[in-house]
Amino acid sequence: MNPLEQRIGHKFRNSLLLAEALTHPSLGHETQRHHFDNQRLEFLGDAVLQLIFTEHLFRLFPYFSEGQLTKLRSRLVSREGLKVHAMSIGLGTYLMMGRGEEASGGRQRASILADAFEALVGAMYLDSSLEVVRRFVLDEAQEDIQRLALQPLEVNPKGQLQEILQAISPKSPTYEIVSQAGPEHQKVFVARVFWEGRQLGLGEGPSKKQAETAAALDALESRRWEEPNDPGTGSKAGSYPASPAETPLSRDKPDFSGGFKS
Repeated sequence: MNPLEQRIGHKFRNSLLLAEALTHPSLGHETQRHHFDNQRLEFLGDAVLQLIFTEHLFRLFPYFSEGQLTKLRSRLVSREGLKVHAMSIGLGTYLMMGRGEEASGGRQRASILADAFEALVGAMYLDSSLEVVRRFVLDEAQEDIQRLALQPLEVNPKGQLQEILQAISPKSPTYEIVSQAGPEHQKVFVARVFWEGRQLGLGEGPSKKQAETAAALDALESRRWEEPNDPGTGSKAGSYPASPAETPLSRDKPDFSGGFKS
């Protein structure tokens, strides 16, 4: 195994595939010779990455809409995101490119590194299997996926909650700041969100906006609007005690770090 194969954990049976994945088009342009480059493998690798991330996000966020899943996937396959993965395996060091491209900083350029990472994924897919590539990709992207799972920042929780609830009833959810504590420069706000007479979520944060966002996230995780009324008490199922002190804000988070079985 060469150092790159050791880093990615895959020994290529067809070494020409790896060479092709590492060849930038500038090499052929500069030598004026017909020379293979990584553009076709880049095309294939892009599709493989899209499939792997699409399937993983589909399983990880079962209640997200198509549009929301698309936004999350775009973050995982963005040029900057793929550049980070390429840099983490030292991919730029192994690229074959024209002297002019190299002199202009090509080995560190985001577009070149992202394209090369896609080409490497395409080459691994042809040389092995989708399962082998899936393990490699999800392992490399594990931290990014964990961040998405714990806090999908680009998905607006309040907007998402309103969209879901207004598909059931035209009434919008309302937010209430329950309490605030701490000195002026370190205040902690507690908010809760109500809809159709029931409390759906509770959250805290260093500002009113962040507390409301946390309450919306809590509501999205618990989905209490799906619970029936409690006939024994006449109250809404999933309602909280009035005092936020009586309701723990910390909850165990699920482990999203692992992959999934085929």
